Amino acid sequence: MLKRKYYFYFYFYFIILLIGFVLSISSCKNQYDDVYQAQFYVFGTLVGISIWGVPEEKASQAVNIITQDFQAMHKNWHAWHKSLLTDLNQALASGKVSTATQLLPLLKLAKLYSRQSDGLFNPAIGQLIRLWGFQNDDFSENLPPPSAEKIAELVNLAPSMNDIQINGEQVYSTNPAVQLDFGAFAKGYAVDLAIKKLQKLGINNAIINAGGNLKAIGKKGQQPWFIGIRHPSGTGVLAALTIKGEESVITSGNYERFHEYNGVRYSHIIDPRTGQPARGLTSVTVIDPNGALADAASTALTIAGLQDWHRIARQMGVKYVMLVDEAGIVYVNPAMAERVQFDPKNKPQIVVSQPLK
Repeated sequence: MLKRKYYFYFYFYFIILLIGFVLSISSCKNQYDDVYQAQFYVFGTLVGISIWGVPEEKASQAVNIITQDFQAMHKNWHAWHKSLLTDLNQALASGKVSTATQLLPLLKLAKLYSRQSDGLFNPAIGQLIRLWGFQNDDFSENLPPPSAEKIAELVNLAPSMNDIQINGEQVYSTNPAVQLDFGAFAKGYAVDLAIKKLQKLGINNAIINAGGNLKAIGKKGQQPWFIGIRHPSGTGVLAALTIKGEESVITSGNYERFHEYNGVRYSHIIDPRTGQPARGLTSVTVIDPNGALADAASTALTIAGLQDWHRIARQMGVKYVMLVDEAGIVYVNPAMAERVQFDPKNKPQIVVSQPLK
């Protein structure tokens, strides 16, 4: 899952220069007025944690606990290394009923968000994701795209979250083509759980960033957390905003994970209707208190495109959306337009939509 040529991506989305510090592999010294910072690698990306206003020992203990939690989630939810999810996928493919107690929260949320997005968010298309080469730890190969016949075959099988049936803790599928891959929202959900754990540990001012899936609570002293949204070109900052209370800022983009072949870039975000990588938008940012929802919505809106994003966003209940198309034009709803700040010297063309309410 490590991104080819994208080790700079590990610095992504904290845009630490905007809040006056740089995350480092080693933790910083912490006084009560300092920010404790640490990083660890999981989910195929770098996870950064910043904690303000608690003793260093308490912050360090909390980071160790969160690290262990993330590692357990990664092990349980992995879509191609042996895990609880691969065990469930084997049962679904064979038509067997499986007990999936630890995966039930993810399954239920996936069914909800799939329904709200008219199936554009569809974790049941694991076979398509594998066909395109995105269930892979190595992105160094220039893989050719799959044949149109193989894509059409899987699209015609129409795996969806509606095929997943849940009866108590028992799970089965009415469609053997269903293979689950939670990559489109697992990190957002994991950050939700991590923030809840920090709050239970008595930490109420923090940021967690799992490869661009960012969630913050509280403040940095007397000031709100101030974060940047990475430019979809891959470098620099497109916009910045302040966090209000407990919020997630999630961005999906075609620059995150992709294959290139003969000069053509193929994004990891697959449209379940066509079996092809989504095109038209280079990034979609969603702000919401619920990180899992923001993560799922950013994927669904990327697939919906400029023609249908507004309707899908309303159905999913998100209030803050920013999209960037392939020409670099930025589209925002009015509520988001009031929050994001652009560099006045390099301000993009901005189109403000109708309100989402």
